[in-house]
Amino acid sequence: MPYIPHTPEEVREMLQSVGVANVEELFADIPRELRPASFDLPPGMTEMGVRDRLEALAAKNRIDFVSFLGAGFYDHYVPSAVDALASRGEFYTAYTPYQAEASQGTLQAIFEFQTAVCRLFGMDVANASVYDGGTAIYEALMMAVRQTKRATALICETVSPIYRTMLATFTEKLGLTLTTVPHADGLTDFTAFEAALDSRCAAVVVQNPNFFGAVQDYAALFAKAKSLGALSIASAYPVMASLLATPRSMGADICVAEGQSLGLPLSFGGPYLGVMTCTKELARQMPGRIVGRTADANGRTGYVLTLQAREQHIRRQKATSNICSNQALCALRVLIHLCLLGDEGLRRQALNSVEKAHYAAQRLTAIPGVRLLNDAPFANEFTVVLPGTALESCSNLMRWQYVPGFPLTRYYPGLENALVVCCTEKHRLSDIDTLADMIGALQ
Repeated sequence: MPYIPHTPEEVREMLQSVGVANVEELFADIPRELRPASFDLPPGMTEMGVRDRLEALAAKNRIDFVSFLGAGFYDHYVPSAVDALASRGEFYTAYTPYQAEASQGTLQAIFEFQTAVCRLFGMDVANASVYDGGTAIYEALMMAVRQTKRATALICETVSPIYRTMLATFTEKLGLTLTTVPHADGLTDFTAFEAALDSRCAAVVVQNPNFFGAVQDYAALFAKAKSLGALSIASAYPVMASLLATPRSMGADICVAEGQSLGLPLSFGGPYLGVMTCTKELARQMPGRIVGRTADANGRTGYVLTLQAREQHIRRQKATSNICSNQALCALRVLIHLCLLGDEGLRRQALNSVEKAHYAAQRLTAIPGVRLLNDAPFANEFTVVLPGTALESCSNLMRWQYVPGFPLTRYYPGLENALVVCCTEKHRLSDIDTLADMIGALQ
């Protein structure tokens, strides 16, 4: 029988209620070329047949490449204990903690996650996460709009172009004015930024390290924004946050991040989680859930949903967000990963990655015609300018199972020869030597 069980009479009644004569008229606004060509689906397969088919498709994926891709998603080592613990049934199947007295384990895990990321970024408050790093930037911007009652924002062009595209999409119908401040050779142009800042601005949005890999000090810019009543939003790289000055120490009001680098594998776009932290003064503007620790009538420690500003909990028109989510299992993986590595382990992972990136930069820039895009400090990612186009270099090296980096030409016109190269602790020095030899041979 068909999946939709309505009788012809019921279909006629529903069509009559909405004022159309037939199903074809109901879908008249959808162009014919966008409709399904047919609902004549192939016959079903046996379980064994489905498994064979999926394994054949999975076998087409190439996982034997040596990749120097980064651009917001990083191939850090994930300890085996993360998979083992996060896959336990009590974690893996736990549902949203609507009923606190029956969800103490889940609530405690979320509370500990919030505590860990607040310490990492030097902030006061964190929520129970949103979808991903791009969503987190959007939610941070909306926090600033609500707090300041203003409708304009300045976004640095060195912020991930993926995130900026998401910002433009989410805000298209909201009546906001988003101004992109152009980069200067892969760096934030502070002079242009401060010239564009005025008392109408709700927020400034920056990324550190930025999309080109450069590390900059935003303290003066954040102070200028504060003097004009604007909030400062920083997008951070969690692993590198263990080495760099914290966003809070620079004066950021909100710090967001993509949490993938903390215990989540690269997996074709997710599921990941957006980390959101802010100052205490902005806590009530934060979307999603905030778990708090308290004590019951007998003095025993307990965990509760202190703030829950989602549309599932309160009136929809009063919700701070209607696209936020509790990525609790992903957040749990981050917490386990951070606990396993500890402060020292995370710093060692970051430092190892940074040292290998600087070695790679030395090897590559020793090739005639290859240079760094700028002379700014960088962490484990940097941008080089090649004598030829970056896309062509990538195409040539991928034939030999090497992905040399992220070509910038798609998002940054005029940088056709620029390539963002990323190193993590998983890269061997021999991998870097081979990359340099191969790029050198192309010149």
